[in-house]
Amino acid sequence: MPGIDECLTEAMTLPGARGAWLVDWNSGLALGTAGESPVGDHETTAAETAELARAAAEFDSFTVGAEGAEGDVGEPPVEDLIVTTRGGYHVLRFVRTSFDSSVFLHLWLDRDTGNLALARIRLGDLAERLVLG
Repeated sequence: MPGIDECLTEAMTLPGARGAWLVDWNSGLALGTAGESPVGDHETTAAETAELARAAAEFDSFTVGAEGAEGDVGEPPVEDLIVTTRGGYHVLRFVRTSFDSSVFLHLWLDRDTGNLALARIRLGDLAERLVLG
C-alpha cells in the first residue's frame, strides 16, 4: 500500500499528468505535491481546490443519494469532481480515511494528452490503496 509520496508519483505516470496533490479540504493544506502547479504555487492550488471540494462536500444537492439517503458513515460525502478547462482537466478524488475522510487527491491533466477516463479509474484505485497515518 503506497504512502503519500508513492501515490503522487504513481499519479504522475498517467498520460498527460502535469501536477498532483493530496489536500486536506478542511484546512486547505497540501499534504503532498508532485509536478507543476497551474498557478505556479502548490499551496495556492491546494487552497483553491479545497474551497471547491468543501463546497461540494457540504451542500446537500451533491451529497444526498438518488433515494434521498445519506452515504455510509465514514465514507467521503462525494466520490469525485471533474473540472474541465480549455487547457486541461482537474480530477479531485475524495479519499476514505479512518478519521474524518476530509482529504482528496487532485490530478491536473493536459487536455490534449490526458486521458480523463483512465485518470478517474486510476485515482479511485490510488485512493483505495493510499495509507495515511
